[in-house]
Amino acid sequence: MTSTQSRPAIAATGLRKSFGDHVVLDGLDLNVARGTVFSLLGANGAGKTTTVKILSTLLGADAGDAQVAGHDVAREPDAVRAAIGVTGQFSAVDKLLTGEENLRLMADLHHLARGEGRRRAARLLEQFDLTEAARKPASTYSGGMLRRLDLAMTLVGSPQVIFLDEPTTGLDPRSRRAMWQIVRDLVAGGVTIFLTTQYLDEADELADRIAVLDRGRVVAEGTAEELKRRIPGGHVRLRFADPQCLDAAVAVLDESSRDNDALALRVPSDGSLRSLKTLIGRLDDRAIEVEELSVRTPDLDDVFLALTGNPTREKVTTR
Repeated sequence: MTSTQSRPAIAATGLRKSFGDHVVLDGLDLNVARGTVFSLLGANGAGKTTTVKILSTLLGADAGDAQVAGHDVAREPDAVRAAIGVTGQFSAVDKLLTGEENLRLMADLHHLARGEGRRRAARLLEQFDLTEAARKPASTYSGGMLRRLDLAMTLVGSPQVIFLDEPTTGLDPRSRRAMWQIVRDLVAGGVTIFLTTQYLDEADELADRIAVLDRGRVVAEGTAEELKRRIPGGHVRLRFADPQCLDAAVAVLDESSRDNDALALRVPSDGSLRSLKTLIGRLDDRAIEVEELSVRTPDLDDVFLALTGNPTREKVTTR
């Protein structure tokens, strides 16, 4: 592995940013490996978009250091801009132009030769399934098509790092999943994705690593599974056919809590195969019949609530 390959795609230390008396970032540290999806998860106002703006040179930090694609954000902004792409919450597509014209405009802005610009636009239109709509005004595109075109425009400059700031906000489930596949394909090609999102399932689905941002600080970081394991509350729910089986199970599983109306027991468990085998073995040894078994392990909803205390319904959308 070369030193360039081993160098993180994004590294930030002690980033601080305030607007008046309001502290948005309060000593933010980040380290993002190349060729991965890194998700910054947080409630509205947690500092996600401010972080993206600083790392993409759109906003200066009050303190701290940051490097993107090996370049210092403050001292080498032009080099950073040449190495990145940014797709924000709101589409940057010119709806008066066609899809093809939008892409060719981006090619001109990147100073590509006319022939190369046309070829790159054609490849991207095909890659993003926009060839049939290429010569139609972008104003006629659906929300999903606009997001795909917006991301295609970001790729005209062949960026090493792409910042996706809440890229699927407002999209229907089919369009969201199409965007997810595009992200996976980009990472498979070596691109680094910095993803901010309010959709917990999106981070769970895509991210190699997740950082939870709360009040301008990273309060936890790891893989989705690592974060989930930090949170208690996993359990197995057992439902029985009759009260006699329920009573027999209670006698065997004294740490459980019962629901007489549902003829069910809730047994604390981490959901691992080993713990399930042990539980089932204890019931089987007493010939206790179980009508239904379900496993509930903590999800990113639980992680978010435990780490930030913010009510999911008001602050974070889960679909």
